[in-house]
Amino acid sequence: ATSAVLPFSLGGRGISLFPHVWFLIINSSCSQITTLINHKDKPKRSDKTLQAIQRVGQAVNLAVGRFVTVGEAIANENHELKEEMSVACIEARRAGETIAQLTDVASLDHPESDSHITIFTDKTGVVKAARLLLSSVTKVLVLADRIVIKQIITSRNKVLATMEQLEKVSSFQEFVQIFSQFGNEMVEFAHLTGDRQNDLKDEKKKARMAASRAVLEKCTMMLLTASKTCLRHPDCESARINKDGVFHRMRLALEQVIEIVTDSRPNGENEMVPISIYSGIKEFKNKVEGLRENLYFLSKENLSTMLEVILEHTEDFTDSAYTSHEHREHILELSKQAKMELEQLVSVWMQAQNQKTKDLMEDLEVAILKTCQCMNELKREVHSAATSLAADLLKYHMDHMVLKALKITGVEGNLEAVAEYTCKLSEQKEQLVEMCRLLRHVSGTEPLEITCIHAEDTFQVTGPQIISAAETLALHPSSKIAKENLEVFCEAWESQLSDMSMLLREINDVFEGRRGEKRVYLSLPRPGKHNANLKALKPVKLDTEEQAKIAKLGLELHLLTSDVDSETEKWEDQENEIVQHGQGMSSMAYSMYLFTRGEGLLKTTQDLFHQAEVHDDDKPLLLLEAEKLISMCKQLQITAKASVQGKSATFTKVRQKLYIFLKVKPNLF
Repeated sequence: ATSAVLPFSLGGRGISLFPHVWFLIINSSCSQITTLINHKDKPKRSDKTLQAIQRVGQAVNLAVGRFVTVGEAIANENHELKEEMSVACIEARRAGETIAQLTDVASLDHPESDSHITIFTDKTGVVKAARLLLSSVTKVLVLADRIVIKQIITSRNKVLATMEQLEKVSSFQEFVQIFSQFGNEMVEFAHLTGDRQNDLKDEKKKARMAASRAVLEKCTMMLLTASKTCLRHPDCESARINKDGVFHRMRLALEQVIEIVTDSRPNGENEMVPISIYSGIKEFKNKVEGLRENLYFLSKENLSTMLEVILEHTEDFTDSAYTSHEHREHILELSKQAKMELEQLVSVWMQAQNQKTKDLMEDLEVAILKTCQCMNELKREVHSAATSLAADLLKYHMDHMVLKALKITGVEGNLEAVAEYTCKLSEQKEQLVEMCRLLRHVSGTEPLEITCIHAEDTFQVTGPQIISAAETLALHPSSKIAKENLEVFCEAWESQLSDMSMLLREINDVFEGRRGEKRVYLSLPRPGKHNANLKALKPVKLDTEEQAKIAKLGLELHLLTSDVDSETEKWEDQENEIVQHGQGMSSMAYSMYLFTRGEGLLKTTQDLFHQAEVHDDDKPLLLLEAEKLISMCKQLQITAKASVQGKSATFTKVRQKLYIFLKVKPNLF
């Protein structure tokens, strides 16, 4: 059962995940033992009870044995912690064996009269053994965790050292050799950090780790093309600026990963994340509603200060050039109303502190309700302002006209036109950065806030990099590598725009209370149906080449998903069956992409196969439709090749084409 829940991507590297899996089993089994001990002072000695006790004890001992085997293997590979790990493993094994002995009662008819010590005659002993077991297992986990952190830091240091070599190379041959080494080191770093990301319980840290890993993934390709461009055109200042920007961003991302893993920041400074309007309103409402239970737990000054901070943040909306006049007026009106409601609340609140009468308490309840209602309306208004702006901007910029123009004018070597379009790209960047800032205020959860901050940083950095790449191409219009380099940065921009569409949907889901719902793929079965014939899958160890292939395929899936999302966004009728099926397949492909990175809702290969399985009932229908499609296409080809003369014959041929086409695509219009 345990092997079925381990993702194939672990290979032999799952130092951190294997102990956690066994710890859950051991912890669960010890809980069962505690339940059996405490169920009754004198539990019934039925055969069923005795067998259950023995099975639990054996399960614990077996789990401990496998857990300790992993721990000992880790100890042998890490000599600096071998002694501590070995002691902890010995304690765990001894505790597991003790539990097995004390629960070996199935063969005893009268355990209390037998000289053999059991759970019935020594409850204290089994409790002590269970506690020792959990204590020793915890020690092993802590030591394993230290080893994992050390591995990640060591891997990061290797990557940094190789990056320094890449920055200094002066020949293509030397660059290719070092970049090959760099690629292997990045794959290993990605594996280690991916496992660590899955282990993180703090959703905020998990989101930060995902953002940093995404930067490293995208920057690896950018580093390749930017470095090649710089080598091909060593005297080009814009090429050097382009390359330096990639190296700088990768170093920042590597540093952030280490901060998350070690839970520390340089110089001991604390991370300062700006407070969003949503989180401010939530905290403010909690304080206001807390007055129902306690009139004295906070001061009116604290409540007034909290509201002032929230209203200061609303200025991000009212001062923004991209906020509509209607939204700006509504936000200002609600801000004014919120101040008035708070003044009324404070007045009644102060009176209730001095004289707690029924009428005053009823007035206080009314004031609380009015204040909270006003804050809800303010929250709804800023959400509407941010999401409507985002929807409009994403729709407007989804055609990527500025990027296309930069590519064309760059190849033409038209420096003036490139300068004109770089100004337009800078304007677009400012709009998208402002959009991200406003969306952060209404994201609703800390992980989504972090995703908005990451998106803002991406637009801030990628915009100037596209400009420097375009300038390089304009200076060297015949350079294939300069053209490829610009393509890579433009793809990163387009990919981030597509990610913003998904982020916007998530933010709306949170606002409407749909957070946590798993999208059901329209053309595929739900997990649990039609899966009786599937066997439990064993973990598969993949070599580096196979892992690289899977990562590449996953990236291709991600790009295809972005293309599909871009196309479906253009359809006005989002309820169209074709659009819905396209979105469903796109979601499936994106989940598969996340799976190749060790993220997302699909946790195991079995999950993947469950989602990819087609209903048995649908297969005949699918094959029938496919056969129809082939015959229709043949008819269309024959009709298209047939020569015609005269107006009437031409119209007849067109009608035949349309008829066949509409039979193939009946729901298109």
